[in-house]
Amino acid sequence: MQVISQITLSLRILSRNDIAPDLLALPTDNDVRFREPINSSVLIVMTTPEFKKRLALVFDDDLRTRSLKWNNYVDLVIIGVILLGTVSTLISTFPLSHSEERWIKVIDWFVLIFFTIEVSLRIWAADEIDPKYKGFMGRVRYCMSFYGLVDVLATYPLWLAVFCPSIAMGSKLIQILRILRIARLIHVFRYMKAFRFMGSAISNKKREMLVSLVFITVMTVILSFVLYLVEHDTNPEMISDGWKAIVWSFAKYIGDPGKVADMPIYTTTGNIIAFLIGIMGIAIFAVPIGLLSSGFSEAVEEEHKEEERTENLGKLRTIFTRRQDRPTKIQAVPQFISLMDIKVKTNMTEEDILEAVDKGEGFRVINLASTLPSEGLPQDRLAVEHFPINRSYGCCFDRGSKVTVVSTSSYNDALVGNFAYYLAKMGGFNYVSREKGGISDGSFYIPSSEDIPGYSDFKADIERLASKEGAWTVTILAASGAQEPEYPEEFHFGYGAKKGEPSLEGEGLTIHDPVKAEQVFVSLEEMLSSRFGIKSERQMRHSSSGPKLYLRHLDRASEINSFILRIAWSAMAWNPERLLIAKEMAEILHRDLDPENPREDLTFLKTKDTGFVNYGDPV
Repeated sequence: MQVISQITLSLRILSRNDIAPDLLALPTDNDVRFREPINSSVLIVMTTPEFKKRLALVFDDDLRTRSLKWNNYVDLVIIGVILLGTVSTLISTFPLSHSEERWIKVIDWFVLIFFTIEVSLRIWAADEIDPKYKGFMGRVRYCMSFYGLVDVLATYPLWLAVFCPSIAMGSKLIQILRILRIARLIHVFRYMKAFRFMGSAISNKKREMLVSLVFITVMTVILSFVLYLVEHDTNPEMISDGWKAIVWSFAKYIGDPGKVADMPIYTTTGNIIAFLIGIMGIAIFAVPIGLLSSGFSEAVEEEHKEEERTENLGKLRTIFTRRQDRPTKIQAVPQFISLMDIKVKTNMTEEDILEAVDKGEGFRVINLASTLPSEGLPQDRLAVEHFPINRSYGCCFDRGSKVTVVSTSSYNDALVGNFAYYLAKMGGFNYVSREKGGISDGSFYIPSSEDIPGYSDFKADIERLASKEGAWTVTILAASGAQEPEYPEEFHFGYGAKKGEPSLEGEGLTIHDPVKAEQVFVSLEEMLSSRFGIKSERQMRHSSSGPKLYLRHLDRASEINSFILRIAWSAMAWNPERLLIAKEMAEILHRDLDPENPREDLTFLKTKDTGFVNYGDPV
């Protein structure tokens, strides 16, 4: 227990320079905390999830991890202990004195305890290493993976010799346990790039290798039957049936170690067949080796490209430095950065940018022309948009509010998520945004397929956040862009009614408190008109009465007050005062819908930083 305590302590006590910014978010009251005083003025607070994330970095099998460099030394310690255990096992095979045997036992105990702790922590943190290992069955799946199985077999069975020495010493079990000790040496392969490259080469070329193997096998069987037909009458004792001919052919491939193919060939045709089988024998090794060599080269090249993509992704993250929004005085993440600006500032090619966006989460390429009315014949202009992500579908922040701002199609409508994010942030509202999806995946309507990745999680998060009494949801959509007509109004309110029916009372509406809904509409309409000269309307330009509207399919749809707010891109994206508009809207929504919920201090929004980190939410 003392060893475990010391190792845990060493993992927890770190200098602040080694802690990734996203791990410094304040823990919630429900988190289990580890606290260790570093000195009289510094206190490190680490939650259980953060500790698992740190372990995932430790167990990333990379000797050059940049984000947390101290764990590279942990990797070297693990390799050192592996080699120590292997050398100890080798020395134990020689005649030893009593004192030398005692030292070997001490080393074996140390190695066993060390790897028991290491393997146990690996299994516990497996879901952080790869999400497919979540839950009990996920841990079982990890233990059945190649390295997981090696970990388990090379560690836990050895305790059998400790707790059940009579069983372990009996029969040949002790020999098996000694062999398992040597199996730890396989762990070193985790850190060897060459071994990973070879594994990638086999994986990438397995289909070609299988096809070549099947072809050679079939050809060998055919040639074997031909050999039987031409040699059987001349040499009936040596080739008495077709099976012996097949055995003879395949035995030739491996050098005939059992002398089963040690027989002469008499006929000319038989010698030709034997010659062809000899050629096939060369091909059965030469073809896979050639494929593996090609796959190995491709794996090395892909590794190099992966490193470049990672480096370019870092450049992308850096370029999204917050800039001051003058009307609100806050440091805001840029809505977008054009591809040309990125190329100029980072010296990346367009291909580099597209590959980095495709590799990294939190970025996507958008066409700004889609945010402008088609009447103006906008020119295509590609840009990169940055967004926070912490869910399978995108992003979710629970701020304990009765109001939840929902962006159902951030993945499809450029710049909508950015406006919705700041509206929710400045109002202290919950925030749910679908940042992943495709054109056919549905947005504010229930998609045709329920198998869309992340959709069930998206709906479940809205259900959870809107479970409070008096809950409201505000769905933000875009208007007056792409192929849509341009209206004189820039804000369009929808309450689940047909187009042309502005009444807040009637069947099929998504609000159940018309008095408060009227109050919110009047307040927002007056503010937008007087402060920004923006016109608003409700239910006159768009219909929201469809039966597939997602708001109608929430479990508590009959209790939750929900309305849709379509905002023209001209106000939401291109108005220089767009964030001030969001701020004024947030204050009205907070005052009218959730006054009891104290909003968090937004002074950190005035701190210059990169992206959405250190905004007070875990991303």
